[in-house]
Amino acid sequence: MSGDPSLEDLIGIQLCVGLSGLEPTSEEIQSLKRTRARSLVVFDRNFESPQQFLELQKKLKEVLNRELVLMVDHEGGRVIRFKNGVTRFPSAREQAALGFAAITQQGMVEAQELKTLGVRVNLAPCVDVVVDGSDPIIGDRSYGSDPEEVSGLGAARIHGLQGHGIAACAKHFPGLGCVPKDPHRVLPTIETSWEEMEEIHLAPFQKAIEEKVAMVMSSHVCYPGLGEPGNLPATFSRHLIHGLLRERFHFNGLILTDDLEMGALRQLGSMGELAIRATEAGHDLLLICSDLDAACQAAEKLRIAYQNGRLSVEDLRVTATRFEQTLGLH
Repeated sequence: MSGDPSLEDLIGIQLCVGLSGLEPTSEEIQSLKRTRARSLVVFDRNFESPQQFLELQKKLKEVLNRELVLMVDHEGGRVIRFKNGVTRFPSAREQAALGFAAITQQGMVEAQELKTLGVRVNLAPCVDVVVDGSDPIIGDRSYGSDPEEVSGLGAARIHGLQGHGIAACAKHFPGLGCVPKDPHRVLPTIETSWEEMEEIHLAPFQKAIEEKVAMVMSSHVCYPGLGEPGNLPATFSRHLIHGLLRERFHFNGLILTDDLEMGALRQLGSMGELAIRATEAGHDLLLICSDLDAACQAAEKLRIAYQNGRLSVEDLRVTATRFEQTLGLH
């Protein structure tokens, strides 16, 4: 990372936050200044038209004196945040029937359109292998139930996006396709064994890593069948995040959490403690997508944890370098 950034600036790189509407409020601007957050996760509440959206970015850059990295869930189907100005592709399930070339072409078109809108990261594809009887939260967001097909189609999408300048994100590690309940609401448990995970759910992530995917997003789900405590989501598992994803799979890109405000984590501690535990597990980036007060709390608790040695400042510097290199920042 260029220069000698302060601890607060380094922590800001970890934080991916959201705004409440089409314009930032004065309170939100102050919170963005306070957290020094470097990334903004965009939702439909922030978008009215391409012109409005570009004006929003211009205003934020002027008041913050820095450019924010814009990220968006732009999967297709029921998960599209932009009302206009983009091609509205069908769901992954529908697109899968068109084959690899069509999926690569989709990624190319998305990359061109998202760049025009100032977006740098597409939080897609969803490479979960869906299983009959699972909660519909994944459903048609998945390319299907065949691990080999999901792996190939996910890789094609990543190739289309990243080959044309947009960072892709494979989600939700180590696999959400057989989740019995929606983690937006409660903390689910997946009882799948290591053998089944290896055979079905991990393969698409391994393929995405071979394709040099820029990011991998973890899941707020407990996996006791993988030797984890029954109440420990992957979000806080150093064994799964650092051990499996970083060390065994040799993933060198950015690891990010799903939204830390989701219902799955609501009973597991304050936002500050959630942020610290997710960092301890090995995440680079922490998504706090709605509540900027919560993001401020996370920033302050992280600062204390780095100062008292609970978290490693050297690891944070590695995250900062990885952030700049992965996203091509200078």
